[in-house]
Amino acid sequence: MGNYSVVVLDFETTGLSPDYGDRAIEIGAVLLRDNQIVDRFQSLMNPQMKISSFIAEYTGITNKMLASAPSTSEVMGKFTKFMAGHHLVAHNANFDRRFLDAELQRINQQRRQEFACSMLVARRLYPDAPSHRLETLVRYKNLVNNGVYHRALADAEMTGHLWISMVNELKDNFRFNHVPFALMEQLAKVPKAAVPAFLRKVAAEQC
Repeated sequence: MGNYSVVVLDFETTGLSPDYGDRAIEIGAVLLRDNQIVDRFQSLMNPQMKISSFIAEYTGITNKMLASAPSTSEVMGKFTKFMAGHHLVAHNANFDRRFLDAELQRINQQRRQEFACSMLVARRLYPDAPSHRLETLVRYKNLVNNGVYHRALADAEMTGHLWISMVNELKDNFRFNHVPFALMEQLAKVPKAAVPAFLRKVAAEQC
């Protein structure tokens, strides 16, 4: 009861915002079902523009790699099918949501799913973490990782493991029978000081 499927996604991009003409250059995603990773999606995509040396150094993705990558529209068309029918999650979701919506718009598609932010949930569940950047949380919670950062699939996998960990801790610490997606969305908006009382109330209502 209360199990749901989630696609956790991450973009690498040419810059900070599609509002300034920046484009996606890689997408990585994992599908969670019953709080386990059951499928993966990854592809570079050719944005039809050169990337800066900063982005190439930051991600390890080069202009040469992108020149032979499939077109953005081809990749986004496939990803639309991969994400269909699932809730969406990203770490710092505002960033990835903007790029997802902008790239979907280019192929005349529209996102209909809810989008939750694992960073906002982590801020409420782990207020004592040194920071809530993905790398810091992975070390703080000793999560599975392959030591690769700033590549889309590696970051999506780590975010997936973070989400799984947060759901499991809610079940263990607050005796939840199930952790609906809507609860994670709500939790992201609760003032930090009110989190324990909010979670106790929801857990009591589930009994």
